[in-house]
Amino acid sequence: MHRRTFLQTAALPLLAADPPVPIIDTHIHLFDPTRPAGVPWPPKDNKVLYQPALPKRLRQVIGSFQVVGAIEVEASPWFTDNQWVLDVSAKDTIMVGFVGNLEPGKPEFAGQLENLAKNPLFRGIRYGYLWDRDLRAGLAKPEFLADLGRMAKAGLSLDTANQSIRLLEDTLRITDRHPALRVIIDHLPNIRLKPAEKPAYEKLLKELGARKQVYVKLSEILHRQKEADKPSTANLLDPLCATFGEDRVLYGSDWPNSDTAGTYAQGLLAVQAYFANKSRVVQEKFFWRNSRAAYRWQKRAANQPG
Repeated sequence: MHRRTFLQTAALPLLAADPPVPIIDTHIHLFDPTRPAGVPWPPKDNKVLYQPALPKRLRQVIGSFQVVGAIEVEASPWFTDNQWVLDVSAKDTIMVGFVGNLEPGKPEFAGQLENLAKNPLFRGIRYGYLWDRDLRAGLAKPEFLADLGRMAKAGLSLDTANQSIRLLEDTLRITDRHPALRVIIDHLPNIRLKPAEKPAYEKLLKELGARKQVYVKLSEILHRQKEADKPSTANLLDPLCATFGEDRVLYGSDWPNSDTAGTYAQGLLAVQAYFANKSRVVQEKFFWRNSRAAYRWQKRAANQPG
């Protein structure tokens, strides 16, 4: 570890104490561009990301940090990659969950969901406006809503990305129709807003914050801090923590996509510093307990909590 990183870590009053607070990273991506089929993402011209991102490399990246488990969020629209991630994750106990890629509303959805849900690592799906998909168009179709109901009945969750006013409006509609479905809003505070959109954004957050089945993943913080105004971690996270409370905020690194904004250590240290002066109970909720409630992942290794 670099000297500066070491000194930053040592300065954290509670997170550096014994025993350290264990961490479940709820947002990483796994892929391998060296596969014969290649990968749909990241692109070949991305020199930072276009290399294998596998559990073995994750273990090297986390180093001495107390990251004891991780949840993979699918970064491929290929259905077959669901099984590829499950197979890769099964071989390393650091992987405690997988958020897959399925398309609600498709005739094959029910069968695909049933088969994938047999694997305890499968925790739900991600949907939104990724891969040229349109969540709002889906919500207008009875079969799409019925499939979301299947997920709720199966005890699975829905991640939404990437954030916009439109997507937050859609998330509100989903929670209206399926109040039993746990929803995880990915990548806040990283949302691009026009000045005129800020009142609508604050109103949507307030409404979503009142719904106990909605969680927020605090990630891509360094991406926001690279912008011209360079907002502080507190300015970014205070409103979200106040709105959703200590029971519904989760830690996610977005590794290796986070490498485009800074190192894994920089991203983790930023949130550790923010939570350092909060009680150990609050820290444990953010770094692992809330992820159990949101994803219902199962412990696979002795050093994992729960």
